Amino acid sequence: MHDHITLLFTRLHAAYLSHLDRVERADAQSRLRSDRGQATTEYALVLLAAALVALLAVGWATAGGGAGKIGQLFDRVIDSVIDRV
Repeated sequence: MHDHITLLFTRLHAAYLSHLDRVERADAQSRLRSDRGQATTEYALVLLAAALVALLAVGWATAGGGAGKIGQLFDRVIDSVIDRV
C-alpha cells in the first residue's frame, strides 16, 4: 500500500512539474513576443526623432543665416584640408 501511495505521489509531482514547465515556457514566449514589439516601437520612435532632427536642420540651413554658416564651415574644412596637403 505504501508503494502505491509513493508511486501516486511521484506521478502527481511529475505531472505538476511538467505543467509548471509548460506554463513557464508559455510565459517566457509571451515575454519574448512583447519584448520584440517593444524593440520595434523603440526603433520606430528613434527613426521619428532622427527625422524630426533632420527636418529641423534642413529648415534651419535653408532659411535665415544657416546656409551662409554652413557655406563658411565647408570653406574652412576645405581650406584646412588643402593646407595640410
